[in-house]
Amino acid sequence: MDFKQEKLWGEFVDTPPALEETRVFVPCVACAISKKQRLEIDEIDLPDVNNQLAVVEYITDLYNFYKQQQHVRRPMDYMEKQAEINVQLRATAIKWTIAAHFKLGLSRETLYLAVYIIDRYLTLEYVPKRFLLLVCNSSLLIASKYEEDELQKNVDDFMEVLCFQHTEESIIRMEKAILNKLEWYLTVPTAFMFLVRFVKAAKANKKLENMIYFYGELGLMEYTLIRYCPCMVAAAAVYAANCTLRKSPLWTDTLQRHTSYSESDVLECARILVKAHLAALDDTHECHVLYEKYGDTEFDCVALYRPAVDLIEESKSGTFAT
Repeated sequence: MDFKQEKLWGEFVDTPPALEETRVFVPCVACAISKKQRLEIDEIDLPDVNNQLAVVEYITDLYNFYKQQQHVRRPMDYMEKQAEINVQLRATAIKWTIAAHFKLGLSRETLYLAVYIIDRYLTLEYVPKRFLLLVCNSSLLIASKYEEDELQKNVDDFMEVLCFQHTEESIIRMEKAILNKLEWYLTVPTAFMFLVRFVKAAKANKKLENMIYFYGELGLMEYTLIRYCPCMVAAAAVYAANCTLRKSPLWTDTLQRHTSYSESDVLECARILVKAHLAALDDTHECHVLYEKYGDTEFDCVALYRPAVDLIEESKSGTFAT
């Protein structure tokens, strides 16, 4: 939301401070990082040391806070309480959400938050089967309003994607119901927040980055991953991507330091992601929507790479048992 400067200052003073005063104040807030502070900055953040928006001087503390907060208000296993919804139906709903998100040209942050909202609402509220698509549509709308810098998509755009199966009034009513049930609590660390950091820790080129995000979105489709915290899913996506692209080493000290997980810690979760990649090859499977999306040249055709089946076979043979 844009505010005029006089409105911002009007809450505290009668008139804005003089321009000269503002010029004196700003450098004190965004001052250059001292030599001592530079020594405390992690190596992966050194390229951004002069980027004031990167907040490299306390980015580590920020992610430590995210790791603590990821356990607050997490979606939990809700299938037993949802009499009309099963894992397959959820997969279909998330498939639609991913397709709608892509068609509307929304940011990755929006997709991850939308899926969080869907799962969190289903954790808290019984939803009849006929309303599941409405929940997904309204969740995507909420996430868009929260994450998009310039939201150009109005309700009519969402209605078009939904094929006019619901009225504008019903979408807004569901939007209110979801927000009230979640107590308007939307500031949560999603897996995407960790993916951004771990992509950096992996020193990923564009192809590896796209592969990591491919596995990250496969993770959204997999209901079994709801038992893992977002940080773990993000770390496993990096490991699965490294395995698929046959990177060496598969796991580094830098990745272990930033994720807080060892290679053995992420194996089980990574195997689930690789199995999802394998399933996505089947054009009748729900995950195929991501195979088509990430099989495009826009994403370096990363989905077309042979899935890291060796990782699954190692599990069957007992290697790297966790």
